[in-house]
Amino acid sequence: MTDFLRVIRERGSGALDKKMGIEIIEASPERLVATMPVEGNTQPIGLLHGGANVVLAESLGSIGTQLHAGADRKIVGVDINATHHKSATSGIVTAVATAISLGKTLCSYNVEIKNEKGERT
Repeated sequence: MTDFLRVIRERGSGALDKKMGIEIIEASPERLVATMPVEGNTQPIGLLHGGANVVLAESLGSIGTQLHAGADRKIVGVDINATHHKSATSGIVTAVATAISLGKTLCSYNVEIKNEKGERT
């Protein structure tokens, strides 16, 4: 396990991720897996907030890119696009980020977030 990944598991990847209950299950530059509870991350009518899914996806992309770039480099997200397919009202969602491109200065990921039934959210 890399030092960066150990720090993420011990402290979380950031204050927002911690508040949202995001847990990193697996992490490499090529593939990342994380979970997030629906409870506490809903909009006023009780559905999983679309912005919560975006935070989850952005977090995985950032972690994967940092693992690819190395701990000594500073990375930032430059673009994110989200399509919401279905919502969730309870349980957890699981995100799987798969690298599309791991370049010298730009990395791209496809992130699928699914509910406990395996349906895309």
